[in-house]
Amino acid sequence: MSARVLVAGIGNIFLGDDGFGVEVAQRLCRRPGRDGVRVEDFGIRGVHLAYELLDGYDALVLVDAMPMDEPAGTVVLMEPDPPSPAVEGLGAPVLEAHSMGPVVVLDLLAGLGGRVDRVVVVGCQPESLDEGIGLSAPVEAAVDRAIGAVEDLLEELCAPTARTEAKETCP
Repeated sequence: MSARVLVAGIGNIFLGDDGFGVEVAQRLCRRPGRDGVRVEDFGIRGVHLAYELLDGYDALVLVDAMPMDEPAGTVVLMEPDPPSPAVEGLGAPVLEAHSMGPVVVLDLLAGLGGRVDRVVVVGCQPESLDEGIGLSAPVEAAVDRAIGAVEDLLEELCAPTARTEAKETCP
């Protein structure tokens, strides 16, 4: 059986470089699909992303703008620690739709009783998160590097298993 991988572009296109993950996901959707891989632009729909993960994925690749004190356009890959399992009696995490970053999404998933075995974040240092549509020049230049990083990750994540009938889907 093939690994099921979700590539999720996240961010707010109305906040300049915060639209980085959305742009990467949209461009990946225009490329040929890969068995067992789904690419989707989740934008600011973090709750939707958490519920999508309940369908059972082996790996999640999150693409997002991330302030890291690096030069604008710097692309990094990192694997966050998995969230702790939900503890009975602690209640659900507090949700605010406009601040559903990767950690909150993964905490929500754990709170719903779900899990994903591997999470990799492809992050890019933004130049500006001010109101406005469109990426800055350094972040725009980083989109192709991020796409290459995602494609390399998919080679790794999908390589050890056979392909299945599932095809990459894009809305």
